[in-house]
Amino acid sequence: MSRPDLNLLFTLDVLLAEGSVARAGQRLRLSSSAMSRALARLRKATADPLLVRAGRGLVPTPRAIELREQVHQLVQDAEAVLRPSKKLNLQQLVRTFTLRTSEGFVENFGPGLIARVNQEAPGVRLCFVLKPDKDSAPLRDGIIDLETGVVAKTIGPEVRAQALFRDRFVGVVRLGHSLSKGRITPAHYVSCGHIAVSRPGLEMGAIDEALEPLGLERQIVTTVGGFSTAIALARASDFIATVPERHTGVLREEMYSFPLPVATPEFTVSLLWHPRMDADPAHRWLRECLRDVCSNPSTRSAQPKGRKS
Repeated sequence: MSRPDLNLLFTLDVLLAEGSVARAGQRLRLSSSAMSRALARLRKATADPLLVRAGRGLVPTPRAIELREQVHQLVQDAEAVLRPSKKLNLQQLVRTFTLRTSEGFVENFGPGLIARVNQEAPGVRLCFVLKPDKDSAPLRDGIIDLETGVVAKTIGPEVRAQALFRDRFVGVVRLGHSLSKGRITPAHYVSCGHIAVSRPGLEMGAIDEALEPLGLERQIVTTVGGFSTAIALARASDFIATVPERHTGVLREEMYSFPLPVATPEFTVSLLWHPRMDADPAHRWLRECLRDVCSNPSTRSAQPKGRKS
């Protein structure tokens, strides 16, 4: 079966609107003979005369009347598809975006992001979901719109990534803990029980690697699945939680935080999305909001050596 010539839709739209081959030709800047040939092709394609002689003019057939609104809408839709998107009107934008991120990221940056979004686009809603792994399939399948995290080797090659900020691990204990008084040495650090966080893709081995040349090893007393749980346990015990600094600033309020007594590499937290959303104006706007919120000094939790935060 041959594919229909969709250009005929534009010709049919004008013919049905004008009800005249001559006037339709003038609008389309085609000669009378060219318009007659186009009408002949349309009659063949639809198996209907479409326009028939009535006195000195032409009148539409029932089939033509039936097609008139449908064809006009199809032409308008096609023109809209092939036209650059309209300027984004944030005040009229109604949309829900799903972001996959850690609980610490939401607690630290969520309030600022939600406030900014509500101010600029009241009709936009943000849905935060936790990330159980670093699988990029939800981005690829459109289940989520954006993701934050450390770029993993397993991420799909097509996924876009843009750095948001640098982060580092810090130690955190309850106020009044023995480590909150005086200088913290590697020996002091390992002398207390530690709460480990185990999540797929989480790289905390660098801490133990830095301790190994010193002949030291952390004593893990319990393992949990998230930083908020680790901090909650540390708040109610004498154990140490080692957590990302900027991700957990709010969670660590009214606790004692300190830089680790051994050198460990910083890591980059990035914003991830699928390339099909690159040109979407609303998606671009949300990415800009996220970048601005993460770069805002008020959301940083810069830590001098040993402090209450």
